[in-house]
Amino acid sequence: MAERQHRMSGAVAAGVFVCVGSLAASGCSGAGATADARTSDPVETLHRAAGTLVDAGSSKARTSMEMATGGTRVTIRGEGVYDYRRQVGRLQVRLPQDPAGHTEHRPITELLAPGALFMKNRGAGVPADKWVRVETAALSDGNLVTGGATDPFAAAELLRGTRTATDLGRTELAGTKVRHYRGVADLALAARGASQGTRASLAAAAKGFATAEVPFDVYLDDEGRIRKIRHRFGFVNGRQKGNVAVASTTLLYDFGAPVDVSLPKASDIYAGKIAEG
Repeated sequence: MAERQHRMSGAVAAGVFVCVGSLAASGCSGAGATADARTSDPVETLHRAAGTLVDAGSSKARTSMEMATGGTRVTIRGEGVYDYRRQVGRLQVRLPQDPAGHTEHRPITELLAPGALFMKNRGAGVPADKWVRVETAALSDGNLVTGGATDPFAAAELLRGTRTATDLGRTELAGTKVRHYRGVADLALAARGASQGTRASLAAAAKGFATAEVPFDVYLDDEGRIRKIRHRFGFVNGRQKGNVAVASTTLLYDFGAPVDVSLPKASDIYAGKIAEG
C-alpha cells in the first residue's frame, strides 16, 4: 500500500510532489438571509454549507494550490465545473513550469467522482488516449492534495468537521456580498459527518496528514453558498523527511451551470505501471 501511494502521489506532478521536492435554502435571500447569518451560530452555519451546495445543484470552479517546502514554492491552478448532486466534476489542471522556466506542461484533465480520481494527459509512460484511475481512499491525503486541486465538494464537506469558527463580518467578493468566516475543522469529525461519497477519503486524510486540524477561511453568499474557501494543510514529505505546507483555494461561481461529465470506460483506463516523475 505504501508503495502504491508513493507511485500515485507522483502521478500528478510531474506534478505536485516532484515540484516541491498536492440553506439548505429556505426560500430566503437578501436582507432576510443576511440577518440569519448574523444571528446564527457560525459553527452550525458552516456545518450546513455542503448541503447548501447540493441544493444549488452545480457551479463552475477555479482552484489554486500553493505548496511550500525547503524554500521552494509552486502553484498549480485548475478550472472546471462540478455537479454537487452527483458528486462528479471536471477540472483542467495546469502544472507550473520546470525550475528552468522553459518547459510547458500540457494541462491534465481530471474527472472527480465519489471515491475516484481519473487523470488524462498524465504523461510519464501513460498512452495519450488513456486515463489513470486513482482510488482516493488509498491516498494518504484522500486526494485533498495529490491531484493538485481539492475536490470542490470534499472542500465543502470538510466544513462538517468545523470545531471553532468566528464570523468576521460582511465583505464583497467579485461583486457579490459575502460573509467571511475563519475557523478550524477536524478531518476525523468531518469524515464522520460526510456523505458516503467522500467519507472514506476524508477518513484517509485524517490519518495521513501531519495533523487532523485544518485552518480555513470561507466566504458564504446570502443564500449560504460557498463562494470561496481556503484550507491550509500540512503533511510529511517522505522523500525529504520534512513538512510540506499547502494552501488550497477554491472559488465557486455561476451556480446552476450545466455539467456534462461521463466517466471513462474500463477499456479506456491504463492498467500498466505508473512511471515516476
